Amino acid sequence: MRKLALITALAATTLFATPANAEIQHFTLDKPHTQIMFFVEHMGVSLSHGEFYDYEGEITFDTENPENSSAQATIKTASIAMGSDGWDAHLKNKDFFNVEEFPEMTFKSTSIEKTAEKTAKINGDLTILDVTKPVTLDVTYNGSGEHAMNKKPIIGFSATTHIKRSDFGMNYGIPMVGDEVEIRLEIEGHGEK
Repeated sequence: MRKLALITALAATTLFATPANAEIQHFTLDKPHTQIMFFVEHMGVSLSHGEFYDYEGEITFDTENPENSSAQATIKTASIAMGSDGWDAHLKNKDFFNVEEFPEMTFKSTSIEKTAEKTAKINGDLTILDVTKPVTLDVTYNGSGEHAMNKKPIIGFSATTHIKRSDFGMNYGIPMVGDEVEIRLEIEGHGEK
């Protein structure tokens, strides 16, 4: 099925506006409030949805020069969940993610292009099944500030992209299971005080 790789996106007070006191900030993805989701056509009649639950991600954000920021993530392929034990097991075998041989997929940003006050494109390399391809994430900045409980910096983004799983050598079931995969990311990053 679809991969995702999950991009983690940028960080800091705002990716799209330069604050008075520019600085470089570091964020990690907050798992309870970050979702790595994908959608793929099934039998030509529905979009099936899945999610990855085990991952690590980091964002380094340059508030003065957002284009110099970076993001990277590592996703455990065995953490895929489709809401069905049988379906999950099939996605983990050699037909799809082959999790025993390829336990991780990764994303690493290569460049960032600001497109408007609250949007940007993050270009990067996505690796699935040991195949690396360029992808571009369309990112929206949702907000930032201070966490109400722990008082640490917090930031949020939404991101989408589309990939073809066949580009990564995942050809099983096409066209009954769609080739094109939509990836949706809801990202919350937490920084240090």
